[in-house]
Amino acid sequence: MSVGVLGAGAWGTALAQMLASDGREVLLWAREEELVAEINAQHTNSIFLPSADLSPEVKATNDLAEMAALDTLLVVTPAQHMGSVLAAMPRHPRDLVLCSKGIEAGTGRLMNHVAADAAPGSAIAVLSGPTFAHEVAAGLPTAVTLACGGGEEQWERLSPVIARPTFRPYFSDDVTGAEIGGSVKNVLAIACGVVDGLGLGQNARAALIARGYAEMLRFGEALGARVETLAGLCGLGDLVLTCSSTSSRNFSLGKALGEGHSAVDLMADRRTVAEGAHTAPVLVELAARHGVAMPIVTAVYGLIKGNDPRATVSALLSRPLRAEQENAG
Repeated sequence: MSVGVLGAGAWGTALAQMLASDGREVLLWAREEELVAEINAQHTNSIFLPSADLSPEVKATNDLAEMAALDTLLVVTPAQHMGSVLAAMPRHPRDLVLCSKGIEAGTGRLMNHVAADAAPGSAIAVLSGPTFAHEVAAGLPTAVTLACGGGEEQWERLSPVIARPTFRPYFSDDVTGAEIGGSVKNVLAIACGVVDGLGLGQNARAALIARGYAEMLRFGEALGARVETLAGLCGLGDLVLTCSSTSSRNFSLGKALGEGHSAVDLMADRRTVAEGAHTAPVLVELAARHGVAMPIVTAVYGLIKGNDPRATVSALLSRPLRAEQENAG
């Protein structure tokens, strides 16, 4: 079964490298002609993943028609551009594995709904979990959730294509849960970065992770996700990883905000995308629509708009006391 990766950022490049580790040829789509030339000639991606020496089996192209001829595509474009890239393809493969984490701004649609509209007839799956691109590219042990909209039949088709000795997928059929875990954790990682940037300590970060996880559960249940999915790799697992390291783009953005840097300047200067900054406003809107309290997510949205970090933390700490398991947050 032929396989390709749409998107040559750090995560897309790492996935291509992982897939090629068994000698399989993997086609990697990049928008930039100079990056295509570099990957093919030098087997490096100095822009997005400079730490990796890429396998010669990773071949790059900027021709979407070449990608459309493949049986399986891992889609790793920025979330806000996924629909336009898929719609531009002349035809679509049988399986689309969505690896981008986010919610479409303006519509509030999850990525599986975006992909289904842009690529009608495709079988949609979602790959999500605690993953840093440089570790996956280096072949370090990794476990992920592979949520298959086509159920066990799709899992039987896809798992041999994706699984490697150090890259272990676990089956789920809860596509909504897998997407919500990956989207919400990006926003919460910004909040944890702010805590780190302000020097508020490990106690504060642990509390924020726990309370943020409660927000994720409330929101997920409101949209039909299963609690056990969000308690797994694509929810709690991904949350813990992303909220604990500057290897996370979202955590790094939050840390810089906590250190006093301007949100406008940070967003303008960042070469790579911190998806949580784009997800926060639409998440706030969806939470309000479904009557879900998400005070931490709402606070992150305020920070992205320019609110003062210390004042934001003080406002969160001064909220009325309540039972820990109370649904009001």
